[in-house]
Amino acid sequence: MANVETERPEFRELPGPAEPVDPAERPLSAGHLIVAQLEREGVRRVYGVPGESFLDVLDGLHDSPISTVVTRHEGGAGFMALAEGRLTGLPGVAMVTRGPGAANAFIAVHTAYQDATPMLLFVGLIPVADRGREAFQEFDLTGWFGSTAKRVVTLDDPTAAARVVAESVHVARSGRPGPVVIGIPEDVLTLPAGPSGGVRPLAVARPRAAEAELKELVRRFERARRPLVVVGGEEWTAESGQELMRWATRHSIPVLADFRAYDAVPHDLGQGPEHGLEGTGAYVGSLGYGRGDHAARLLDEADLTVFLGAPRGDVLSDGYTRGLDSETVLVLPGDAQGHSGRIDQFVSAHAPTFVLDLVTTSASPDVDVAWFGAAREAQARFTTPAPATEPTALNGSGDSGAPDDNAYVDLTAVMAVLREELTPDAVITYGAGNHALWPARYLPHRAPASLVAPRNGAMGMGIPAAVAASLAFPGREVVSVAGDGCFLMNGQELATAVGHGAVFVALVVDNGCYATIREHQEGAYPGRPSGTRLTNPDFAAWARSYGAYGETVTSDRDFREAFLRARASGLPAVLHLIQDPTVRAPATTAV
Repeated sequence: MANVETERPEFRELPGPAEPVDPAERPLSAGHLIVAQLEREGVRRVYGVPGESFLDVLDGLHDSPISTVVTRHEGGAGFMALAEGRLTGLPGVAMVTRGPGAANAFIAVHTAYQDATPMLLFVGLIPVADRGREAFQEFDLTGWFGSTAKRVVTLDDPTAAARVVAESVHVARSGRPGPVVIGIPEDVLTLPAGPSGGVRPLAVARPRAAEAELKELVRRFERARRPLVVVGGEEWTAESGQELMRWATRHSIPVLADFRAYDAVPHDLGQGPEHGLEGTGAYVGSLGYGRGDHAARLLDEADLTVFLGAPRGDVLSDGYTRGLDSETVLVLPGDAQGHSGRIDQFVSAHAPTFVLDLVTTSASPDVDVAWFGAAREAQARFTTPAPATEPTALNGSGDSGAPDDNAYVDLTAVMAVLREELTPDAVITYGAGNHALWPARYLPHRAPASLVAPRNGAMGMGIPAAVAASLAFPGREVVSVAGDGCFLMNGQELATAVGHGAVFVALVVDNGCYATIREHQEGAYPGRPSGTRLTNPDFAAWARSYGAYGETVTSDRDFREAFLRARASGLPAVLHLIQDPTVRAPATTAV
């Protein structure tokens, strides 16, 4: 106490010099020690909405090199943390307060769990002495999050603060990645916790296949006539993705991606003799919603399917209806969680590392080259944007009326422009809705960590993900494609982007309805739309009010120049694209 008082002139100076204390040995509060351990774990940002329940952590962040990104909603904070985990492999960190704050963040925890993405959510809690008394904003942390997180833990011992953080990071990254929820009672945070050094971060295992397992898989490839590889999951690198695609192309083995894991491998390996390959490589598309029919046929017709980092789940298999009975090899870290159907060989291994071992083994598969070639041709047709159709205008009833050259933006034409303009390592983000069908189909991925989109179908993720992507990779281009419904679920995070210097271009597709649900209604209840109409603002003017760039585009031929202006603005930008409300998806192409 003598040291504290002598530093403040308003207090009486106590006699006698204070003994020097090594800063590393000076006790910290539990809240400050949490921050110190996050620093030691390599965390560079935390996202959150402040709350009185974790004031001591906020105080610890005041002098920390960790950047505190103040968001406008807890759902936005959670999605930003999830995006950082997806892009970097290190768990993204979100901090929210008790009760309502935790409820708002729940969507991101569910997404991280189903998407298998590492994430930490710190939740401020009521004082320990108030538990069980229906205190203000009290709730059961484990009861809420226990079914959709890898671990839920409450810090009741202040001296365990550093250990709890280290173990949580380890759990979030290990095996099948996922979210960890940490409850931090406000009174515990202010108690002495120990020296500032924290604890050593825990090593994360990256299991590798045994030589015998690799040889067994090679024998399976050599027996198969129509082998198929399906990739997915996290932590794919440029090396692992490129090596797999070179190996698969050399052996004429088609490669599909799991739903919204399209950036696991490069979609093309380039042209020309310097690559030693012809065509676009072995990538032949993705599975799940919006997939081409050719991809579904491959899953049905394969006589050997090797899943690398992705289980055969609900969306991938069209609701557990495709590919369940083919000879199956599953490569996942840990167990076979989320997988349905046959398993003939299970390898507990980190898939990107497994690939680097696989490509060094000798294999001479005798595959159906025509089958492989047909798949590549079908994928090329499916992903080539068709010429724009004649735009149409709205009449007073809201139906399509007479043609008008300055009425609507054809998203297929927009994708054709983006294919030409985007940098090779551009990061694409989007949430859930029919608007996502266009970028998923037409925008190629050539670099790892270039896609953030919810595999569980959560709306509202695209804009927070774009903020996090720009902050994590300030040198990379970021583009978000958002539906009008999806955008306004977390569009207020544009303020976060302006405040923290995030730069991206958001394309807001305005068709005045929740188009995915309207499409289902048109099939099941034709002529009876209900509960799907939207009333939208002028999104461009709304963006400008935040200090961002905003522009409305109503014609295909105006998009390129508008995109270039938005990109050159150096600001977070919104391009308000007016879409024909009768258009639900890209034009069907027979493949």
